[in-house]
Amino acid sequence: MNVLITGAGGFMGGYLAKFVMSAGHSVLGIDAKEPEAEVFDGKFERCDVRDTARVFDTIARFQPDRIFHLAAQSYPTVSMIHPLDTMQINAGGTINIFEGVRAAGIKPIVVVACSSAEYGMVAAEDLPVREEHALRPLHPYGVSKVAQDLLAYQYFANHGIPTVRIRIFNTTGPRKRDDVCSDFTKRAVEIELGMRRSPMMVGNLTTRRAIIDVRDMVRALWLAADHGTYGEVYNVGSSHIYSGQELVDVIRPLIDVPFTLEEDPALLRTCDERVIAGDATKFQRCTGWKPEIGLNLTISDMVEWWRNHLAPAAASGKSAMTAAQQEVNA
Repeated sequence: MNVLITGAGGFMGGYLAKFVMSAGHSVLGIDAKEPEAEVFDGKFERCDVRDTARVFDTIARFQPDRIFHLAAQSYPTVSMIHPLDTMQINAGGTINIFEGVRAAGIKPIVVVACSSAEYGMVAAEDLPVREEHALRPLHPYGVSKVAQDLLAYQYFANHGIPTVRIRIFNTTGPRKRDDVCSDFTKRAVEIELGMRRSPMMVGNLTTRRAIIDVRDMVRALWLAADHGTYGEVYNVGSSHIYSGQELVDVIRPLIDVPFTLEEDPALLRTCDERVIAGDATKFQRCTGWKPEIGLNLTISDMVEWWRNHLAPAAASGKSAMTAAQQEVNA
């Protein structure tokens, strides 16, 4: 089976590619920039999903049986600064993928990575949120994912392209950057390695997120292609919800030195949803999927990854400090 993964150089794309290749399928990953070998080590081509001609050519040559469309500008804060780029990548890129499929005259199964950000602020009585809830995104990123979501549906409805939409909730794991779990584990390890001093800077510790491991998520994406109903949309995420403070409490015993916390106003976001949690019952009934990796293992693996990733820089910094001190003493 030929499997095309857009956004293959990103966090989730690398894990998905490894999962698919381990099952014996042929994978082509595309992304706007070359990925690090640690992230993606399969067949790869540089291709920006905004480049219509390149997208069309790639799809026509590779003739994918399945497409996992993960490519996106995925940061809400960036979307507030660059709303047009966000829309062009997320909505325009989605149009290019589907139009490329039409131009090639093929009908692969297309799994589109949508987002929990489409829902926006959800009242406590409506949590965990279900798929039929109103979509009221709070930032251009969320708006762009609504556009992507509905574009995917209309290509199924009007052109018969077998499409499954997955609204992905907070997903993390080793190699993840710029989410709360990644930020907290990185800062804690930096304190442990002597790269920064306590206190650890934090944002709002009262916001709560249902957090799932990326390795569980890629299984869900594959099962969506296997068993999902074409044209349907599914929430996929954890049923366990954690506050920022609870994440810190999981991290503390894994770090070899004590640290305190201090709130940094720069880390507070005005567009933060208070709680993000989705009801994945519809997807679980359809596919039999359920998460298998608990938060403690996820966080432990992330701490270990940051130790390995940061240790060379920490050692280099200590060596430079020692050399400077010896020079002063001489």
